[in-house]
Amino acid sequence: MVVGDFAEERDTMIIGAGPGGYVAAIRAAELGQKVTVVEKEYIGGVCLNVGCIPSKALISAGHRLQEAKDSKIFGIKNIQAPVLDFKTTQAWKDHQVVDRLTGGVKMLLKKHKVEVVTGEAYMHDNHTLRVMNGDHTGQTYKFKHLIIATGSRPVEIPGFKFHGRVVDSTGGLNLPEVPKELVVIGGGYIGSELAGAYANLGAHVTILEGTPQILPNFEKDMVQLVLKDFKDKGVDVITGAMAKNSEQDDSGVTVTYAVDGNEQSIHADYCMVTVGRRPNTDDMGLEYTDVKLTDRGLIEVDDQGRTAASDIFAIGDIVAGPALAHKAFAEAKVAAGAISDKKTANDYVSVPAVCFTDPELATVGMTKAEAEKAGLSVKVSKFPFAGNGRAISLNSMDGFFRLVSTKDEGTVVGAQIAGPGASDLISEMSVAVNGGLNVEDLALTIHPHPTLGEVVQEAADEALGFPTHI
Repeated sequence: MVVGDFAEERDTMIIGAGPGGYVAAIRAAELGQKVTVVEKEYIGGVCLNVGCIPSKALISAGHRLQEAKDSKIFGIKNIQAPVLDFKTTQAWKDHQVVDRLTGGVKMLLKKHKVEVVTGEAYMHDNHTLRVMNGDHTGQTYKFKHLIIATGSRPVEIPGFKFHGRVVDSTGGLNLPEVPKELVVIGGGYIGSELAGAYANLGAHVTILEGTPQILPNFEKDMVQLVLKDFKDKGVDVITGAMAKNSEQDDSGVTVTYAVDGNEQSIHADYCMVTVGRRPNTDDMGLEYTDVKLTDRGLIEVDDQGRTAASDIFAIGDIVAGPALAHKAFAEAKVAAGAISDKKTANDYVSVPAVCFTDPELATVGMTKAEAEKAGLSVKVSKFPFAGNGRAISLNSMDGFFRLVSTKDEGTVVGAQIAGPGASDLISEMSVAVNGGLNVEDLALTIHPHPTLGEVVQEAADEALGFPTHI
């Protein structure tokens, strides 16, 4: 503690105001805790400001542009070709979408009487931290309980330092113009989503992926639909490609990569690197606490998010599991409840994963291969969107719904969706997997017609041996 610095006492403190941090703050306040949040940059964290929310805004803008360019199949003939004003697009994204949501979070924190302290937190021991401000002044706090929700940051790879025309996903979301040529290094969900968005906005995109397949967390037949869409849009997908280095000049950036040892180069307006994220657990003084880290820098926690220091909890991207905002939401509520002596615990059996490509991909629970590896005897039931009336009327017939259930009792253990509305449809399947429902429960649930959700009932009927529309 700094000489002359009198420590202020707090009950529950939270480091980070991203999806995990602000939800933890609200839930803790609702449970009667007096809460102080420390945030060094912006309320809402990466997700609301420079991640999942603004990326979906650009994706939506790209879809609107494509619809405006060609809706002939609906009998709509364009008299004048649409023109994209990307500055207006970016302004809408920043002010009408991001500012609206972050402003809402600020209002909720204020409503729940959550104290917000701006600055960077450094741990001194298991019950003390110091918040440093930009002007090099600081304040020390003694806390009863702490939730660490510091999130993650993009991984920087050798030869591709983030500056100028080499950008991370944050920079990729804030480009001043739509590039004529864009290179995306990394074909995971962030890279694939933004590649599709910029392709829809008019860029020619090249994806360099080091592994044999983009979107490795989704099954191959799902990924094939995205690859088909990329091909239709002129997106070049190069797998087994190892990025070597980049060189910038006034006209753009040259990216050198190797496939099977053969080096090649691409000249582009921008290069966006999306090869993963690193947990923000370094340089915050955790070594002065009893908190334990893994070799990857993740914080070890129990099923309530409690660390080896019993009054310190950790949630979100800095603990094991997928780096997903909705996972952080759930962990936040559990940790806040644990501090209030609620018998809460994290259960990761039904964490859905979604990728907003064209078509959308979504999965929850186990795939057939995962279920069989776990020793389960399962049945797979599949229904194509081409047989769904609503999908046909939307002219979005590519894709399918797949249900994985046990052969003995028909218990739903997983589902995969590739097609229109997958990001919304997966929620019903999360309920089914989490609740241990069986296929008969789904089949007997009346789904409204005509809707995309009928694919669930159709697949359940098939699982029972009574398919209707296939």
